Amino acid sequence: MEITKNKLTDFRKELHKYPELSDTEKQTSIRVKKFISSYGPDEIIESIGGYGIAFIYNGLDKGPTVMIRSELDALPIDEINDFSHRSERYGISHKCGHDGHMAIVSGLAEGLKNNPPAKGRVILLFQPAEENGQGAWQVIKDSKFDQIKPDYIFALHNLPGYPKSKIVIKKGIFSSASTGLIVRLTGKTSHAAEPEKGLNPAFVMASVIKDFEKYTIPVIKNNGMQIITPIHARLGEKAFGTSPGFAEMMFTIRATYTKEFEALKKYLFESIQNKAAKQKLLMQYEWVEEFPNTENDARCTDIVTEAAKLSELEIETLQTPFRWSEDFGHFLNKFPGAFFGLGSGTNQPALHNPDFDFPDEIIETGVEIFTNVYKLILK
Repeated sequence: MEITKNKLTDFRKELHKYPELSDTEKQTSIRVKKFISSYGPDEIIESIGGYGIAFIYNGLDKGPTVMIRSELDALPIDEINDFSHRSERYGISHKCGHDGHMAIVSGLAEGLKNNPPAKGRVILLFQPAEENGQGAWQVIKDSKFDQIKPDYIFALHNLPGYPKSKIVIKKGIFSSASTGLIVRLTGKTSHAAEPEKGLNPAFVMASVIKDFEKYTIPVIKNNGMQIITPIHARLGEKAFGTSPGFAEMMFTIRATYTKEFEALKKYLFESIQNKAAKQKLLMQYEWVEEFPNTENDARCTDIVTEAAKLSELEIETLQTPFRWSEDFGHFLNKFPGAFFGLGSGTNQPALHNPDFDFPDEIIETGVEIFTNVYKLILK
């Protein structure tokens, strides 16, 4: 690895110290630009899909474009760690390891400058707003992305629960699709002593939650998973004298396969719609944070596997897709590529836990495997 371990570790800790939420990553993008600019990219494209930024390194000859992507955003979680690089932003912290992912992708810069690939281009893309499912799609829709459309695209995610530096890979679907549904039901308030004079949405809310209780544990069908998680429910006001006239429900819907995912969305939505209509309730709804499933290209998966073997890394082939979602699936719907896991420790706190901290020991592994990937394609 050309950039020293200490330099990347220090950079990762700096990023950890100053996290920013989805769509607000202005200073994070500036920090990344400052770091990579010292390794002379041939071109920098800023403000892609928000605060996204891309660094282009040209090979010696014309050829395909390989894009390697990292995320910029942090989470609305208050950190409970007390080390010196703990988050200085109250209620915001890097609890998914995107600080480590940024350090890994930044670590490619010096090697690309000093030893450019034989042909083609390598693009280091730092994408905003992964956590809310919007960033990848915002980048793709941005006209600036036309300048850097890749022939291949790769990304990784650290995986607690797996030995450090183990590579976890799978052809086909790697992780599930998901979306959030917000439903608001409006009836009519009345005196609590005369509930018959109002329209109380409580019973529709209770019925919906009860009807979908069977989906609160994964339903396995055709080797795929389907699950509905009630996230939030609110009914009326805290007033004992009033029969409520308003309710709000929030659900997260997940499924392995796109067909089952769309069917499950339709099933939940129509069930609520029909129940609300029978009770003469006004229904308003909103779909939010939609992530497609992440489906790897077979050849690109083989390239990652070969890259891992070149570095003599332990490899595990995933048998069942992960339940969680990743907006990298938007890229994989349009370009050949692969998304893989990098073990971050068997005793590592889980992702999104308040005591999570990315293990710096695996930064070097991430840099090495991505280097192997682009060299295999652009040799």
